[in-house]
Amino acid sequence: MSQLRTRFAPSPTGYLHIGGLRTALYSYLYAKKNNGKFILRIEDTDQGRYVEGAVELIYRTLRETGLTYDEGPDVGGPYAPYIQSERKNEYLKYAKQLVESGHAYYCFCTEERLNSLPSVNGARKYDKHCLSLSKEEVEKRIAAGEKYVIRQNMPTEGSSTYHDVVYGDITVDNSELEDQILIKSDGMPTYNFANVIDDHLMNINCVMRGIEYLSSTPKYNYLYDAFGWERPMYIHMPPIMKDAQHKLSKRNGDASYEDLISKGFVKEAIINYIALLGWSPKDDTEKMSFEELQSKFSVEGINKSPSIFDPVKLAWLNGLYIKEMDEDTFRKYAQPWIEKSKLNGKFDTAKLCALIHSRIETFAEIEQKLDFLVTFGDYDTELYVNKKQKTTVEQSREVLPLVKQAFEKLDGDSWNNQNLYNALLQLAMDKGWKNGQVLWPARIALTGLQSTAGGASDIADILGKKETMRRIDYSIKLLSKAK
Repeated sequence: MSQLRTRFAPSPTGYLHIGGLRTALYSYLYAKKNNGKFILRIEDTDQGRYVEGAVELIYRTLRETGLTYDEGPDVGGPYAPYIQSERKNEYLKYAKQLVESGHAYYCFCTEERLNSLPSVNGARKYDKHCLSLSKEEVEKRIAAGEKYVIRQNMPTEGSSTYHDVVYGDITVDNSELEDQILIKSDGMPTYNFANVIDDHLMNINCVMRGIEYLSSTPKYNYLYDAFGWERPMYIHMPPIMKDAQHKLSKRNGDASYEDLISKGFVKEAIINYIALLGWSPKDDTEKMSFEELQSKFSVEGINKSPSIFDPVKLAWLNGLYIKEMDEDTFRKYAQPWIEKSKLNGKFDTAKLCALIHSRIETFAEIEQKLDFLVTFGDYDTELYVNKKQKTTVEQSREVLPLVKQAFEKLDGDSWNNQNLYNALLQLAMDKGWKNGQVLWPARIALTGLQSTAGGASDIADILGKKETMRRIDYSIKLLSKAK
């Protein structure tokens, strides 16, 4: 085979869906692993579904995720233009060539007639009604201004077999194949026709796409054969499922790249996780950098069985990436989330970041996990009871006034996490208590919660002396009323 050339050919119909991004990722990785070229082509033949700004979104997403294409609409290349609507005249020429060879024909059937055809399993199959029209009649009706489409003339007997890298030999009965429309009544090509023409003209010799095209690929192969062109290598990928019964769907608003970013995931984790949706490396590694993905990827690792999109696993993987960030990188990511939360402007950002860094899986958790810093009120005093820490309500009544006394001795520069922590440990030592018998009640008194990010000293440091003492006083009164 000559140099490997793969392509990603999305429709600009909105956000870049996870399934589409996986196709782009695998196509990119396979091309780069084999010193090939990765091409971007925009398939905008369906103008009715075109979404303003979607093309720019595709460019941006591929740039952000590191899927740098060698050729494309905005970077150019030897086979420009790379936008289908700008190649309109090419398609009609090839469609007419198929008509001349008998592999396609003009169809003048109205919507009413098409809707009157018998339905089989909810679908109406065209009955080749216009195939028998003479060349003279066709020319006459076109000259009269009648609307028409050009349909592919599919064989009705026998079967078609082709080889797929993942699923092996695939055989489809020709009787199941539709005389698909190649050129629509508005003169635009259908996706099914345009992608074959463009793939050939752009020397695409490896087509990677979803399994939904597995049974319809013979339609494309008959086009290649009709023109006498070499068929590409086919690599179909398993579906990405929402659950055991439902596929992830762009139309149903399921996960897109932008959606995941807005939920606090980082691009490295998203790409890493998407790579695992239908593929696994030989060593079964799960966390991989982009460079590791490029070195480990192979089409032999693509699975046949469906993959379920698991938000819990994605969050776990995202958490690993977050924990590995240095302080500056973490703060850069966390800052926007803090700024749009109730925490903004109330606390030292560096201290908030230090408190939360190792305790979140997504950045969207920051506000919820730190809400106790801005929300404090009545809570259940049973929280003071902890068998593991050997604390009780009665013992906590004794502890909190002493915690207050210990904290009162600190002020100004001495009010910091280390000194506050040392004061609590010193109190435990002086009274002969276990550390937890002081640390647990102190943290409950400051938060009113069973579990929080950070311990009593971390929290007191962030709250400041005035708010810390107010909360301790409040908690002492609350405990005095408890039974």
